[in-house]
Amino acid sequence: MNIFITGGTGLIGRALCKVLIAEGHQITVLSRQPEKVPMLCGPSVASMATLDAWQTTDKFDAIINLAGEPIADKYWSDQQKKRLWESRVTLTEKLLQCITATEYKPTVFLSGSAIGYYGDQGDTELDESAACGNDFPSYLCAAWEKAALRVKPLGVRVCILRTGLVLIQHGGLLQRMLLPFRLGLGAKLGNGKQWMSWVHIDDYVAIVVRLLHDPKLHGAFNMTAPNPVTNDTFTRLLAGALHRPAVLTAPKIFLKWVLGERSVLLLGGQRVLPAKFQAMDFQFHYPNITSAFAHLDFVGGQPQITDTQKN
Repeated sequence: MNIFITGGTGLIGRALCKVLIAEGHQITVLSRQPEKVPMLCGPSVASMATLDAWQTTDKFDAIINLAGEPIADKYWSDQQKKRLWESRVTLTEKLLQCITATEYKPTVFLSGSAIGYYGDQGDTELDESAACGNDFPSYLCAAWEKAALRVKPLGVRVCILRTGLVLIQHGGLLQRMLLPFRLGLGAKLGNGKQWMSWVHIDDYVAIVVRLLHDPKLHGAFNMTAPNPVTNDTFTRLLAGALHRPAVLTAPKIFLKWVLGERSVLLLGGQRVLPAKFQAMDFQFHYPNITSAFAHLDFVGGQPQITDTQKN
């Protein structure tokens, strides 16, 4: 297949490119720094610097839309919210315009989203039919998904990737967590009862490949492992994997004061289940957090969580 990927130079994109190249696909990655694409994604991977370079005669069999500015890195000013919107919703709308204009329609469009779509629903188990939340991440995800689904009337199969925390070997959010945890300063967030829905990168890529190839699959999919954990459990197990204690607590009031509106990313949670894939008996290589942590090299490597967050 000839595959076009946005966000291909990110942590998830690079892991995906590696697998798709091994399968023999041709890949083009959208990147503002096209000269870095061969180094990051593979020497055989082509690049496109801007969607303005998309020609109506370009032929892509599949489009995988993973782009999106990290949601947790900066204060949510009006300007930053606009950047988050443009990197997700506006970019997806531009992809729609390209697909509409092209002479050769792709057969499938896989488009990113996040489990933040559901908002904070406490202990409720959330499958793909669960309602949207009512905070900023929920609103952003809903608009992002709506833009992607507008591709469907063009005769293109659409799959929405509601991504949780992705555990990966190098780079990402956990890099910021490892140092304090290694110093014995790991702390649960608030009361620690909020749910963290996660997935190992190998399982995430396997799910994407399944969605890419199976013509029967469409709609929204929860891209998470079948066993979410609370923040308290995640904190204890991460500390245990590093052979360090974790007895501290970051108070809720402190996190709200420091992070403002962004604190919802840490204090809110989603107990998400990959119901559609469970119904298909999809075999997760890492169904629980202990098996995922065991696979990651906490001593010799830099196991991390991608900064997809829960937007």
